Amino acid sequence: MDQLRTQGDPLADETVAAMFERGEVSDFNTLMRFFTTTGHKLPDGLPQSAASYLEATGMPPAWIDWDIMERARLFFMDNAAHINTGLSFAAMPTTYAVPRVAKLLASTHSMDYPSRRMANTGQFVTYLMQTNAFEEGSKFIPAAQKVRLLHAAVRHHLTRSGRWDSERDGMPLCQEDMIGGQICFSILVLDAMHRLGIHMSQEGAEAYYYAWRVVGSILGCDMAAPDNLTEARAYADLYLLRNLGPSEEGVRLNNQLMRMYEDVVPGTLFDPIVPATVRFLVGDTIAGWLQIPRSPWDTAAKAVPVILGMLEAVEDSSPLGEWALDKAGSLLSGFELASLTRGRVMQYAIPEELKPDYGLRSQQARNQRWVPPAPTSVGAN
Repeated sequence: MDQLRTQGDPLADETVAAMFERGEVSDFNTLMRFFTTTGHKLPDGLPQSAASYLEATGMPPAWIDWDIMERARLFFMDNAAHINTGLSFAAMPTTYAVPRVAKLLASTHSMDYPSRRMANTGQFVTYLMQTNAFEEGSKFIPAAQKVRLLHAAVRHHLTRSGRWDSERDGMPLCQEDMIGGQICFSILVLDAMHRLGIHMSQEGAEAYYYAWRVVGSILGCDMAAPDNLTEARAYADLYLLRNLGPSEEGVRLNNQLMRMYEDVVPGTLFDPIVPATVRFLVGDTIAGWLQIPRSPWDTAAKAVPVILGMLEAVEDSSPLGEWALDKAGSLLSGFELASLTRGRVMQYAIPEELKPDYGLRSQQARNQRWVPPAPTSVGAN
């Protein structure tokens, strides 16, 4: 893992460096906001470094198995609400218990905007699990291309800002972190579902992990990522043992996250169930590092698997029950995402409040930046 901690994403890093060094920095967010769906011809006037990057990253990896990806999509459809619960209440808090990651988020101000990070993640997963995720007109590939560039922009900024000790902490958003993130959003979600008492097949779980392995490759992870669930579990254990621990930044991030979740639920009666659920899913050690308070609701959280087990029994008993609960799960997931995004499409770009740190002005005159022409579909001439 030591070698992975010093490696970034050469393709995206070189693209971002070229744009910054050639004075194309003002084009960065315009580029990020313009490309939203696949199948559009690259516009004239696009910086060459950006055009080369978009052409090189516009396809999924050649080794992708479409049958497994379809199984992953069906697994997500069947477990959408449970997966979102695992992402929100287990995977996300656990990443805050990695001091290097918490420090990185603090260094980019991201800890002040937890709803944006959760909304971006939720939207990204939704794009991934749609039927046409890799087809013309879909939004997943462009979103992945932009996330990869944004990661490179963070690396570019932090390594030159004086706020990151690369010798001590390694490269920000290094290969180890990227693979670790892939593990958190796959293995830890599956673990959370297991702890909630959700029944799932080995085939379904393998397919879900495989989808995240594909995502990792698209986002610039090298092939050091584990090939299967067994290897991923071993890697997860090594990564977490090596990186987990307490930090002030992690506590603050988690407090912000808890308040955000409490704000999503109307009223205050059920607010204590939020930290209780997180404690139940991440365990007492991580909960202690994040300073999650104990409460009588901790006992109530342990009853959640019983309730979910009863619902699964209804789901298994009839096609109508299965349809109704799948529909309810889909609606709940949609409500969660709509609450976080406030009905808006989230843009994977440098936020306004961070632009000065990246050498960008928040309000640039239109004649001082590249403005793309109207999109043209491939073959429309």
